Amino acid sequence: MNINMENYYSTRKNVFERIQDASTATKVLMSLLMACFTGIMAQIIIPLPWTPVPITAQTFAVLCSGLFLGKKYGCLSQIFYVILGVAFIPWFGGMTGGLEILLGSTGGFLIGFIIASYFIGYITEKYANARNFTRMTAVIGIANFALIYIPGLAGLALFLTSQGTSFGVMDLLMMGLIPFIAGDIVKILGAATVSKVFLPKD
Repeated sequence: MNINMENYYSTRKNVFERIQDASTATKVLMSLLMACFTGIMAQIIIPLPWTPVPITAQTFAVLCSGLFLGKKYGCLSQIFYVILGVAFIPWFGGMTGGLEILLGSTGGFLIGFIIASYFIGYITEKYANARNFTRMTAVIGIANFALIYIPGLAGLALFLTSQGTSFGVMDLLMMGLIPFIAGDIVKILGAATVSKVFLPKD
């Protein structure tokens, strides 16, 4: 059993180091693949009748991008996701794409994805002791509820204002935050579990 665990720890560390030491071209390719994974997860969608913001699974991919690819290339994966989605690939939620999505009700969340991925990648790279379940849950929680939702809610507010829709703070939270909390907690715990299982702690 001890030998098996030692093999597991050794393999986990070797894989992580190989990703970190990969060539620039390989890392760019991995970023593109992570963008594709984000696009796939974005198609797992639950529309809500009272808000233009749907529940999707793409946030899980965003959180994992920083864990596996670090701050630079995790961030790049989400830049790829946004730019390619705006340019010509309809892989935003519900097989949508184009500049109107970036300028629409969910555009702020897309910007938040880039920021959150960078933040998680920065912590993952710089602080090996933060890769355990408890600390990474806190890190990912901050990324999710602050770095994604602050620009997300700001973008939603700007969109509603541009549409001439009157709303209060509670209306905004009901459309852009409160219905998503339970699902986000599941995604945060899932990403923290990924960190515990796949990332070395030294």
